[in-house]
Amino acid sequence: MADIAKLANVSKPTVSRALSNSPLVNRATRNHVLSVANAHGYAVNRNAQKLRHKRTNTVAVSLDFHSHRQNHISDPFMFDLLAGVSEALGDRNQDLLLCAPNHNDGVAFNQILNSRGADGFIILGQGHREDMLHEFAATGAPVVVWGAADEDANYCVVGSDNYLGGQLAGRYFCDKGRRRWLFVGDTSFREFRQRREGLQNVCDEADDGIVIDDIELHSFGYDSAYDAASHYLDVIETNPDAVFSYNDTSAMAFISAFRDAGIDVPGDVSVVGYNDIPSAEYFSPPITTIRQDTHQAGRVLAAKLMRIIDGETPRSALIKTELILRES
Repeated sequence: MADIAKLANVSKPTVSRALSNSPLVNRATRNHVLSVANAHGYAVNRNAQKLRHKRTNTVAVSLDFHSHRQNHISDPFMFDLLAGVSEALGDRNQDLLLCAPNHNDGVAFNQILNSRGADGFIILGQGHREDMLHEFAATGAPVVVWGAADEDANYCVVGSDNYLGGQLAGRYFCDKGRRRWLFVGDTSFREFRQRREGLQNVCDEADDGIVIDDIELHSFGYDSAYDAASHYLDVIETNPDAVFSYNDTSAMAFISAFRDAGIDVPGDVSVVGYNDIPSAEYFSPPITTIRQDTHQAGRVLAAKLMRIIDGETPRSALIKTELILRES
């Protein structure tokens, strides 16, 4: 660093600040120092820098592997959400440490913290890990969770308004004059249960002879959803005229099963998905869905965690939840 300071004709502290992107150094000076450093092959030893600053500038991110069979995550939304988190952390000059499937419990998380592998955690998906997350947060670990807020939760949760999402789907079905609704999703997950409750709320308020049937899926993949839809159509006496599914992938599978059974979407049945993954817009017919903005989610998750790491106690937050009208 002293050599770079001499070559750039600036002080050693200025070199340090320029390489750390400090606001105390103006852009012209910073660019000059960086060009000299690059020309001479100098790079900051980030591990030494982390030790000196008592921060790793690394955030551990854990996906909900346990909710997916054999650790196969088939829902594209999770990867869109991961990309949003990665972008938000990059904007904050934070590295991302993706936890392996076997590093998916409180003991492993604590080991990562105690070994200074990361400053905190972003958990993408509560799944059935709520008890573990309560215990982990009780240790004082900096953690933010993507999921559904619980009044008794001792950790910060960021997610969409799942109850409102269910209401939006129900109101859409009412506007279409639909009376035989089908909800697809495993309500043992808090997020899906809240969506089902929102749908039920609209049904109860309508008081118009609406009935809701349920299919409980335990897999997040397209194939299992298609098989469940085909079996359902084989055994029921009256087909549904509206389907609200817990994600867009399963909504696509149900539309395909309906088509193969000679049922027209949207003529005979209206279908609403959830998440607004990129392919939802280009499916045939394009999927009407509840949008969860993954870029906004990433920004909020990163911001909340940084505040916790700095010693603050931010509240849980809801991101924008909206119905995206398309053809299905």
